[in-house]
Amino acid sequence: MNAKKILAHVWDYVVLTVGIVAYCLSWTSFLIPNGIASGGGTGLCTIIFFATGIPVSVSFFILNAILLILGFLALGKAFGVKTIYAIILSTVLFDVLPKLDWVITFDDKLLIAVVGGIIEALGIGLVLLRGGSTGGTDIAAMIVNKYWPVSPGKVYLFSDIFIIASVLLIPGKTLEDMIYGYVVMVTFSFMVDFVLLGQKSSAQVLIFSSKYKEIADSISNNLHRGVTAFQSIGWYSQSEGKVLLVVIRQHQLHEVVALIKSIDNKAFVSVSSASGVYGEGFDEIKTGLKLKKKEQKEDRVQ
Repeated sequence: MNAKKILAHVWDYVVLTVGIVAYCLSWTSFLIPNGIASGGGTGLCTIIFFATGIPVSVSFFILNAILLILGFLALGKAFGVKTIYAIILSTVLFDVLPKLDWVITFDDKLLIAVVGGIIEALGIGLVLLRGGSTGGTDIAAMIVNKYWPVSPGKVYLFSDIFIIASVLLIPGKTLEDMIYGYVVMVTFSFMVDFVLLGQKSSAQVLIFSSKYKEIADSISNNLHRGVTAFQSIGWYSQSEGKVLLVVIRQHQLHEVVALIKSIDNKAFVSVSSASGVYGEGFDEIKTGLKLKKKEQKEDRVQ
């Protein structure tokens, strides 16, 4: 393994660690001390803690030891190794952080729910981006997202509804407590999609320029993006030319525009957001497992 790969692995675990710390802090400093139980495996462990007094670190480890086996079988060895690390570190932090008494309280409990949900989503988002998981519904979300075009946030949204509603089974907990849990859930759902999908957002660029050949060559050679040229005619001037179509990642937009202007500062550029971009260099088209199995069966028959 060369130095570049070693550094990449080290960086993966640095990001994982930062994400896990943020995730655990959201629970130990914001949600649990203020009596809020949200969704996911940690939410279930929090409800157990409110009902029985069993520490979250204990139930968290037991629950995820079981889920770890399922994740290892479904998502591979790399997933298993990173998840073992995440579960062990999370278990330790759920035990250590409450002893440090880093409790954040506001007069407005709604604000606690929103801030806690944001911090939790940032932490989980970083963990998922590096191919890890803290267990619970994270594993379910990654499995579903692997085979179907369903965002992780939606998986959390539907599965967590039932977990949060179970807080009403605890004596002393009211409908208000359940609503605060749902506030955390909704905040988390939107934020985790933002973290996970933000870097994957794409843009479609139309370029109108008489120097289309130079621009196309430069984009292809320097940015390594495909360019499609369409025959066009300017209706006012009745002059023929070509319009270039380029699909890029959103973060590349500034670089593309700068490149175009450096070649032709009079070029006309139209930019629009593109969602669901599939193919080489972008996202993979995902289909259900049933469809894949059906196709394989048909291939065997043929």
